[in-house]
Amino acid sequence: MKRFSTLFLYLTLALSLAACGEKSGPAASSEPAAGSDQTVSVPNQPPADSQRAGSTPDSSGSKVLIAYFSFPEDVDTSGVDAVAGASVVVRDGEKLGNTQYVAQTIQETIGGDLFRIETVQQYPLDHDPLVDQASDEKAAGARPELSTHIDNLEQYDTVLLGYPNWWADLPMPLYSFLEEYDLSGKTVIPFVTHGGSRASRTIETISRLQPDALVQDSALVLSRDDVASSAQDVADWAAGLNLGA
Repeated sequence: MKRFSTLFLYLTLALSLAACGEKSGPAASSEPAAGSDQTVSVPNQPPADSQRAGSTPDSSGSKVLIAYFSFPEDVDTSGVDAVAGASVVVRDGEKLGNTQYVAQTIQETIGGDLFRIETVQQYPLDHDPLVDQASDEKAAGARPELSTHIDNLEQYDTVLLGYPNWWADLPMPLYSFLEEYDLSGKTVIPFVTHGGSRASRTIETISRLQPDALVQDSALVLSRDDVASSAQDVADWAAGLNLGA
């Protein structure tokens, strides 16, 4: 009987510690990119991005640009609990950032040109250093130098702008992007991935940085828990914009 009681207490303690571990850490409360998503697997689907580092989008003559900031963390996706909150979707064996997956799904639905916002200095691919760097950049008001640029922005009437919610704010590379380009007269439609803070005030921030753009309030806001099963919802939202690129 004594041995049974000891075993019972040990199991209770182990379960309590596990529960605490799931709720601890900055990702549970502040949602930088590293804390805005889960590692999930989805069926194969879309094409690779039409844009690569250092290049502009392949101009298809479309008037719709789908610009986004996203990258997958370097995590082992073979385990059941690979990461608690990494920005990774696994599709057909390929790791995609959650926002990247959403951007590609949008392009599949309405066409348009994909453009990935990337920085000269690479972000850490490990979760904790990434969370810390996102926090440090926000505190410093950093403007990371971009390594990808758009030469033919004038051809686009509409810019769908995708990003993860980092510490209840735009990722600092989004500030770099929005301060580099003048989107005056263009329609800007955000799509956001998050870990609980939804869009925070990021849409208002875009409006402030681009006062002469028409920033729509019909943003797509997706929780990390919904990304894996979001393909139809994303397609319905994109089709409902009536852009028909």
